Amino acid sequence: MKSDKDIYRIIDANLNRSREGLRVCEEITRFVLNSPALTRELKSIRHKISNAAKDGSVGHSRLCASRDSEADIGRCSKLPSEMKRADLVDIFAANMERAKESIRVLEEVFKLIDKGTSAGFAKLRFRAYEVEKKTVKEICSFKKGNTRRCHY
Repeated sequence: MKSDKDIYRIIDANLNRSREGLRVCEEITRFVLNSPALTRELKSIRHKISNAAKDGSVGHSRLCASRDSEADIGRCSKLPSEMKRADLVDIFAANMERAKESIRVLEEVFKLIDKGTSAGFAKLRFRAYEVEKKTVKEICSFKKGNTRRCHY
């Protein structure tokens, strides 16, 4: 079995990944869709993820101490598809997937540490699904003026 440090590395990486992905999505709803409601919902999820990390049985100093980004074997493993984006819709979709996947990892790993925090991440993941659904509807409405079909 891996050490606690390994578990905290997983948590640290996925807290960062989920918040980064949500922030990208938040910027698109803010500056492209000009949607205060969607922007607020994404920001709320992002902040709840940050608070869950602070309130749970992990602390920022413990996460930072477990971090080893220099030795992270995933650091340089970019797939060609990760480096190619067609448009802002594609960027939104990729970052929403990144955020949801990371929240799922947090939900699973926190089962080892704090089941209440794990359940909180499950709720956040389902909130993310709902915000994504609303945003896709908004994106497709936004693109109606465009001649191509919405393929989100």
